[in-house]
Amino acid sequence: MTVDVLIVGAGPAGLSAAIACVQHGLNVRVLDEFIKPGGRLLGQLHQEPDGTWWNGIEEARKLYETAQSLGIQVECGIPVVHLEPAEGKWLIHIPDAVIQASTVVLATGAAEKPLPVPGWTLPGVMSIGAAQVMTNVHRVRVGERGVVVGINILSAAIARELQLGGIHISGLYLPGLTPLTNHSGHPAWVMKSLLRLSHLAPSSLIRFGSRLLKADAMHALGIRLFPKSGVKMWGIPIHLRKAVLEIIGDQQVEKVKVATVTPEGDPLPGTEEEIAVDFVCIAGGLYPLAELAAIAGCPFHYFPELGGHVPVHSPRMETPQKGLYVAGNITGIESAKVAKAQGTVAGLSIVYHFQPNERSKELLEHAIQQVKQERDQAVIQFHPAIKQARTRIKHLWNHPHPDSTQSTPLP
Repeated sequence: MTVDVLIVGAGPAGLSAAIACVQHGLNVRVLDEFIKPGGRLLGQLHQEPDGTWWNGIEEARKLYETAQSLGIQVECGIPVVHLEPAEGKWLIHIPDAVIQASTVVLATGAAEKPLPVPGWTLPGVMSIGAAQVMTNVHRVRVGERGVVVGINILSAAIARELQLGGIHISGLYLPGLTPLTNHSGHPAWVMKSLLRLSHLAPSSLIRFGSRLLKADAMHALGIRLFPKSGVKMWGIPIHLRKAVLEIIGDQQVEKVKVATVTPEGDPLPGTEEEIAVDFVCIAGGLYPLAELAAIAGCPFHYFPELGGHVPVHSPRMETPQKGLYVAGNITGIESAKVAKAQGTVAGLSIVYHFQPNERSKELLEHAIQQVKQERDQAVIQFHPAIKQARTRIKHLWNHPHPDSTQSTPLP
């Protein structure tokens, strides 16, 4: 079977790309290894500053219904195991079949970073993303009382979602400081990253105090003055001066060992205590799920601001590999709204490839501006230097390494 466009990933980026392509007459097929379309939208539920609620399941439903109304073929439960260029087309390998496509969009999203803690193999220990999906998608309680190990924007937002699902969160804690946990176990570094979520705090006092602490010179003082009992957001204690040193249990999670730590993250002897829990969520953050781009031969560059190694791409979502496009969190960790806007750009880039006229060019340029607007207005910013990283990616595209094969630089 040959299609104009094969899209890998049925999340906000992939579905948006498919919709843009089909609306302009292209033949599209969408594959996703998960059992439902929607990607990470399926687990999202948060209140925006204006009081409205962002319901990811509802947003996913709207996108999928639009795709269905346009006759887009969305196939779930099908992994893509390999792809390769062949005679001007792409060969996409799935179990028991090979699909030919003129162009491919990789909208594979992101995966969670592991954060090793002694005892993390016990039943009842899970990633924060798994807890989110079990609670919001499958409507399954992950436990009665638990803690989150790892304090970041993602874990704070999901802890609130679990709380809304009727699950008691005893607190968010740092992991013990080790070479593997690195910055995640350092109080000052975590405080700096968490301040980007302060505008969502329910308390005006917390929001005001957070604004005072955003100056670099205030971080050390803020950590030293941070209450050892934690600061509550939505009634959930956030502990920047306590770390989980061990998860304890016989056949399953029973408790965690916690200790007070210095401003540098070192545990203070004699401060250990044990807290009874029946589940533990580990939150190490996200990284771009870009293995297929690597298999396809895309050049990569490391951007900590975007979560890790990112395939080099243009503002039009092109890669140096002819006919291969990327969109969403594979290009760097940002919000679902940004991913959705990027998907539209990828789709319209392909439309412009097949139909190079002034109208398609105008639509594409408008879509690129929409990505910038969504980035500027994002409620949750995963890193303060995202815009600078995006500028550097564009520079890499416009000034490629002599050994790479890239398209003409953008104006």
